[in-house]
Amino acid sequence: MDQQDGKRELEQQQAAAPKPGQEKRSGQTPDGNLLAVVVPCYNEEESLPHFAEVWAGVEREVAGFFPRVEYVLVNDGSADGTLGVMRAMSAADPRWHYTSFSRNFGKEAGLIAGLERALALGATHVVVMDADLQDPPQLMPELCREMAEGGCDVVATYRRTRAGEPPVRSWFAHRFYGLMNRHSDVQMRDGARDFRLMTRRVVEAICSLPERERFSKGIFVWVGFDTRWVGYDNVEREWGSTSWSFWGLVRYALDGVVAFSTAPLEAVSVAGLATFLLSIIFLIFIIVRALIFGDPVAGWPSLVCLITLFSGMLMLGMGIVGLYVAKIYSESKGRPHYIVAEQDGERH
Repeated sequence: MDQQDGKRELEQQQAAAPKPGQEKRSGQTPDGNLLAVVVPCYNEEESLPHFAEVWAGVEREVAGFFPRVEYVLVNDGSADGTLGVMRAMSAADPRWHYTSFSRNFGKEAGLIAGLERALALGATHVVVMDADLQDPPQLMPELCREMAEGGCDVVATYRRTRAGEPPVRSWFAHRFYGLMNRHSDVQMRDGARDFRLMTRRVVEAICSLPERERFSKGIFVWVGFDTRWVGYDNVEREWGSTSWSFWGLVRYALDGVVAFSTAPLEAVSVAGLATFLLSIIFLIFIIVRALIFGDPVAGWPSLVCLITLFSGMLMLGMGIVGLYVAKIYSESKGRPHYIVAEQDGERH
């Protein structure tokens, strides 16, 4: 009888033991839902206190979905007092984590660093947003409801309007999305933001991509998964000033085109073929005219124009090819996305 009781107890212990892959992750709440708020920061000394104040209220509204919320701030080599503010916030509340880079590595580095830190903390869900509150935290309850009701992996946001934005910037932004959607292997929604709520497996997929030259707006779409969209009207920045210049946005757009489209290379090839055919036609015309009229000297101004035109086209084509070669060169070096100088009060 004692042997039977012992055997029964052993079977119960084995049944209660977690199956492989079902172990509880570090940092998870008893309910299994831990939300990590990832915030890349550059010169956000003025914005961060207001960001924390707003999120204090949002936490109560999303408590039914996420009993525990933690924050991952990434200081991308800020030149103001952003790091000092992060230190103070982390010291006052251990749920506020921060990572500070050794220099400015760019927004993409800050984003991937935040996502990787969120995974290390054991987050089951991650939301990415800016510190300037142009990504309104008040939308979080709606994002949570969409994910809960739809059973999707991503709830992304987009701006319905661009009110308050310079018209020239808005025009170029619309053209960029149109170009990407026509000539790339990803379909990005016009006005899409980085502000989105994602499940852990989506974040793991994003972080698994080895590329160094990253364009997150395209990566978010490329990894796939069931996605729902929530729109909102443009919110103007209230504190601090933007670090994005017009030409900075142009370079960022070029990075996106090169990362997700080979259309520029195809255009160069088509232009080269067309130029070759035109040159053959023009050569035949010159030969026939010389044989009939015997006037080899006339027409030199048009010849100079043609040489200039084709030289310009050649240099443009070489420049486009050079963009892709430069990306290959950058990837081949295998440098890390970022270097951490300090993390949660510890120097690296």
